[in-house]
Amino acid sequence: MEQNTTNTMQAVVCHAPKDYRLEQISKPVARANELVIRIGACGICASDCKCHSGAAMFWGGESPWVKAPVVPGHEFFGYVDSVGEGAEEHFGVKVGDKVIAEQIVPCEKCKFCKSGKYWMCEVHNIFGFQKDVAEGGMAQYMRIPKTAIVHHIPESVSLEDSALIEPMACSIHTVNRGDVQLDDVLVIAGAGTLGLCMVQVAALKTPKKLVVIDMVDERLELAKKFGADVVINPSRDNAREIINGLTDGYGCDVYIETTGVPIGVTQGLDLIRKLGRFVEFSVFGAETSADWSIIGDRKELDVRGAHLGPYCYPIAIDLFERGLVTSEGIVTHDFGLDDYAEAFALADSTKSIKVLLKPVNN
Repeated sequence: MEQNTTNTMQAVVCHAPKDYRLEQISKPVARANELVIRIGACGICASDCKCHSGAAMFWGGESPWVKAPVVPGHEFFGYVDSVGEGAEEHFGVKVGDKVIAEQIVPCEKCKFCKSGKYWMCEVHNIFGFQKDVAEGGMAQYMRIPKTAIVHHIPESVSLEDSALIEPMACSIHTVNRGDVQLDDVLVIAGAGTLGLCMVQVAALKTPKKLVVIDMVDERLELAKKFGADVVINPSRDNAREIINGLTDGYGCDVYIETTGVPIGVTQGLDLIRKLGRFVEFSVFGAETSADWSIIGDRKELDVRGAHLGPYCYPIAIDLFERGLVTSEGIVTHDFGLDDYAEAFALADSTKSIKVLLKPVNN
């Protein structure tokens, strides 16, 4: 049943690299076992910026992964506005509830979905990148398909914290992939949104030393506030000398790469000890070259990828609700949909950390 009779809405629409437009489009309609949510806020992710700029992983090949025209945005939350037949029972929610859907819409049919590894779904529809089947949250309203994974957000969780649930869930998964132990020296490279979320999560695991590397001093100060023991600005600090000093010359036990630039990878291969754990999270805009003999012949590293935030959304919501993690200092700017171009430009710079789009709803 529709709770709002307006049949159009304002949305940012991606047509091609660098061709994003503010348009008035049809408001989505909930079909059986589907929801329509009224967007509370939607963050602009580094991957959104790289998609906007035309990175090959989004647009390369004869059949690009992005299916345009599509409403971008996967870091969203909202309020249930209307429900299709059976949707309240299907998702365990009701009209008016504050909710979030995980960023992937699993197919529920491939070998990964059937084995519980839904975040590696072979079809791999991610909200904000595939037309019709997974339209995103940079709009006033958004349709949640029946195979989406929906979580309830307590009213006590603030707007800014709610908008940061997706990055925090990704951060929890990444830190977990590092298998952080109490006696580990852990290095997190990159203190953007994801890096700063990872710092908060890693601090809860109390490693021996938590080290953060970034080129922006203001972000390093925030990392210290969130629990970093040591911060390094490689533009003036000798990272290898500092890490060696903390580890009797061996190198760090765990290195998490979340810079999204090639130097973050090669730096990590240099800083990590033999038999260390290297966790890669970033979305890169260009290919990265490295001496792979470091991984095998010289150090026998355990290299692990980290993708999305599987099974971590309830944990992220709980941590926000208990005040153990926060968006404070990370969410730096918010804009209405009318100012999306300015918001994207700011998000793709070091003058911001997390930029939110907040629609004005009908």
